[in-house]
Amino acid sequence: MTKNKMKKILDIIGEMFPDAHCELNHSNPFELTIAVLLSAQCTDEMVNRVTPRLFSKYKKPEDYLAVPLEELENDIRQIGLFRNKAKNIKGLCEMLVKEYDGQLPRTHEELVKLPGVGRKTANVVVSNAFGTPAIAVDTHVERVSKRLGIARWKDTPIQVEKKLMNLVPKEDWTQTHHRLIFFGRYHCKAQNPNCDSCPLFDLCREGQKRLKKNHNDKN
Repeated sequence: MTKNKMKKILDIIGEMFPDAHCELNHSNPFELTIAVLLSAQCTDEMVNRVTPRLFSKYKKPEDYLAVPLEELENDIRQIGLFRNKAKNIKGLCEMLVKEYDGQLPRTHEELVKLPGVGRKTANVVVSNAFGTPAIAVDTHVERVSKRLGIARWKDTPIQVEKKLMNLVPKEDWTQTHHRLIFFGRYHCKAQNPNCDSCPLFDLCREGQKRLKKNHNDKN
């Protein structure tokens, strides 16, 4: 993968999804952090069904700490892995209150120390809430990057992230993250990618192999 080819890919995806953005509803960095934590192995759509009621009840870290764990579990029961996520939210809020005066830290290094906040979540928060360029590699970004030959199939999410960072100008990292997510979520889907109508088909060996296999299977 060259930088020129990468630019061509991103330009085409940009034409397809010019308004790609974070689809998790939130009104401040703290809410975004909670929403991203809840989104692990869960759709943004499901998270957005739960968070309006959740965010109206819990405004700040102290609010989450004021209720029993079982009550918080109940509030997010619709979300997958709700027990573990409730425990992490409690731990995160406790750490914010004890070490950060109830305020969310602004750096990646501090964010990843919080319970339930991994590299991907921290990248989402610093880029969307604080304007720091970052590329968060979720399942969509990883899948699309590997299908398009940006990364190898054996690469870890961190390796995928580093390859994208090397190929894309820093000022475009956050926008690239959103566009790759939209491309993977709405076009290059996990189960039924739209290879036959994809404007990137000529650049995608994976898509070409997939359609050739489908053609051979039919014959």
